Amino acid sequence: MAVIEVEGLHKRYRDTVAVRDIGFSVAEGEIFGIAGLNGAGKTTTVECIEGLRRPSGGRVRVLGLDPWRDRARLRQVVGSQLQDSMLPDKLRVGEALRLFRSFYRDGADPETLLGELGIETKRHTAFADLSGGQRQRLSIALALIGKPRIVVLDELTTGLDPVARRRTWELIEKIRAGGVTVVLVTHFMDEADRLCDRLAIFHQGSVAALDHPAALRARLAADRGVQDVSLDEVFLAHTGAHPELAEEDA
Repeated sequence: MAVIEVEGLHKRYRDTVAVRDIGFSVAEGEIFGIAGLNGAGKTTTVECIEGLRRPSGGRVRVLGLDPWRDRARLRQVVGSQLQDSMLPDKLRVGEALRLFRSFYRDGADPETLLGELGIETKRHTAFADLSGGQRQRLSIALALIGKPRIVVLDELTTGLDPVARRRTWELIEKIRAGGVTVVLVTHFMDEADRLCDRLAIFHQGSVAALDHPAALRARLAADRGVQDVSLDEVFLAHTGAHPELAEEDA
């Protein structure tokens, strides 16, 4: 069952076309990855899915609803972790969770989330005093506080050290195991290879490739007549640039 359907999505900002004729669907319970260079249209697309931006054309449906027209209803069932999630420096972790919990009719228990995400000892810590990994865990908690059916994670592990990244991957897998559909925007191909059931590679506002990461690798390997290729090579083949360039732009 598709919980997200995108057909012919088009978004223009004055003379700039950010996305053109994008189409894909996301099945219930999968981790759907979106990758691409900076400016490829990734964030614009997920913001249209979340109801934060109105499409210039095309059709978007989330759980059968129009994200722009029905955004008040969808906010009760779609959780979002935005690319630049910031909170007031003095706001404490527990206070942030209780505040966000008040926005939902049927939210999760803040203390339970703190424990599940391993930041229960930080409940009285101000946002400014959290490490990068702790901020990311808090951002996940805030995205999950409404007990969403779908959660959008936009470049969640950017700036984290390798240990913190892998711990965050485990959290994402745990979220999916709990029945939540995950849309994951990433520029780390090892992250996509491990986590994503399917991966869409965006290039210049369009979907350049879409399949399971292993299938994308196998197709390119067959085209080149070799045994195997990396997902980095797949990204390079479809965008003309190494994914490290996306990390530099992020």
